[in-house]
Amino acid sequence: MTIYALSTGPGVSGVAIVRISGPEASKAIKLLTKKDLPTPRIATLRKINNLNTSELIDEGIIIWFPGPESYTGEDMAEFHVHGGKAIVLALQNELSKIENFRLAEPGEFTKIAFQNGKINLLKAESIGDLISAETEMQRLQAVKIMEGKSAEKFDDLREKLLKILSFVEAKIDFPEEDLPDENIKQIKKDTTEVLNKIKKILDDQKVGEIIREGFKIAIIGPTNAGKSSLLNNLSNRDVAIVSEIAGTTRDVIETHLNMDGYPVIISDTAGIRSSKDEIEKKGIKLSLDRAEKADLKLVVVDAKSIDFSGFLNDLLKDNAILVINKSDLINGELDPEVNKLDHVLISLKENKNLDKLISKIKNKLKTKFIINDDILITRERHRQHLVHCSDNFHRLRESHYHDLLFALPQQDSLLSILQRNVPSQIHKQWSRMDISSHRERDKSDPPQTQLF
Repeated sequence: MTIYALSTGPGVSGVAIVRISGPEASKAIKLLTKKDLPTPRIATLRKINNLNTSELIDEGIIIWFPGPESYTGEDMAEFHVHGGKAIVLALQNELSKIENFRLAEPGEFTKIAFQNGKINLLKAESIGDLISAETEMQRLQAVKIMEGKSAEKFDDLREKLLKILSFVEAKIDFPEEDLPDENIKQIKKDTTEVLNKIKKILDDQKVGEIIREGFKIAIIGPTNAGKSSLLNNLSNRDVAIVSEIAGTTRDVIETHLNMDGYPVIISDTAGIRSSKDEIEKKGIKLSLDRAEKADLKLVVVDAKSIDFSGFLNDLLKDNAILVINKSDLINGELDPEVNKLDHVLISLKENKNLDKLISKIKNKLKTKFIINDDILITRERHRQHLVHCSDNFHRLRESHYHDLLFALPQQDSLLSILQRNVPSQIHKQWSRMDISSHRERDKSDPPQTQLF
């Protein structure tokens, strides 16, 4: 089956690219241009015609990529046409009439490239991240992973795991044979090294995931403190409804911002107070949950009614900035407890000191977001697999099997003892890493990351 799809963004544009991939991609060029194939990888101007009537659809650039030297590894063609909606629809309609042609599913070109070994899974994911990147930080991270820096480090870990496994299997298959001392020492060394590297990778404060998904900021505090007004000010637009009626905001309202290249998700939450209204109580619970999961809390309070005796004290324990609104109404000194906290005095009514608050937020972002080669995890799935691998290693080291592995053979029953004590999860994890295919793979083939 040959697939096709619009590869540029939808809507009106100067140029639109329709990509075709599959065994009959060349057929589309011949049928629609009424000419032979152009020189591979050379942009060629061609008239693109209706299949049946030869009526002109558009005049555009045709690029022919014979496989396997293409993005997908298959024969591939690109039609660069004018970006009007009618032109794109007319071209796609003609492609749909060709036998064994169908519209591609979202991400299918990259999926085929992965299946054909043109890219590994990490690169495939980074391409999606690069396309959806909205900030400079997200772009830089996606490019870093796409360049293969992360894959190289994971491939190194994988090779060490395979080496350890080969010694382990040799001990199981030939229990009567002694492993050379240098091999035993190498196993111990590699095991410790792998565990330390995984621990270092996991100890990253989840920066990679935060960059990809956005730094989560929760605006929280009592009712009528100015939370919704603050959200609107930070967003430079009316995102939330502002009212003097207490309890107006009952649900979590989110907006995505780009702060100097940093991806930020700011959430306005329901005001915290005692309430008998069941809907409002659910909104308050959502507020507290969102605050707990946030990377930073903006705890907004009214300058005239700061009370550290209740929930406020809990909210300010960590990752929080105390935002004291309505500072224009302060007539005396503030509570001495305020000076012990990271705080800022603002007045939304008079647009006072908002720049100071934004500066504090940016400083928090700069402290959190440090792009370096040690940041390798961008998805929770990556983290869970590494945690799983680490847990299996620890389970192995704590079991009787670890001691038996480095012990001298004692009796015929050693193999059965080993088999009883090998954690089943070890085999599952190594199976997931496609050990068998690695053994059979020609050494000239480029290594593929299988950890994820």
